[in-house]
Amino acid sequence: MFEIESKDQDEISITTKKTTIKFNIADASIDAGLAVGKITGPGEFEIGDVSVRGIATESGKTIYDVEIGGVHIGIIGNIEENLDDIVADILCTSSVRAIREIEPRLIIAMGNVDAMVTDLKLTARTEKKLKVKNLDSLPVTKEVVVLN
Repeated sequence: MFEIESKDQDEISITTKKTTIKFNIADASIDAGLAVGKITGPGEFEIGDVSVRGIATESGKTIYDVEIGGVHIGIIGNIEENLDDIVADILCTSSVRAIREIEPRLIIAMGNVDAMVTDLKLTARTEKKLKVKNLDSLPVTKEVVVLN
């Protein structure tokens, strides 16, 4: 089981039993409270029980493919490049194009929620935190969640 939170539109925090990791899309950094400090840019990392793959985009930005207990989380913000490199059950984005191409089961809205739900013809629910038990606990049809 893990929890996903967001304090602002550029940051997603994931908490498991072993660790808490903050992903900041604006500065392409990962903060897991490690002795080495923040991790920036692309690469592959194991942090506690979380596997992270930072993927460099054509414009030099970084998007993240995170895996926890068989659940894949894509953290891309508004970036619309290198979408073929992401497989996500949960997608943290503000890009309708990314949602259509990746086809996640659950969308965590980052940015302009109203335009996103209107374009996708979905409704959004608001949560403080999103708790995910496992892959089977995710919705069968697409849902949009706003974290605040």
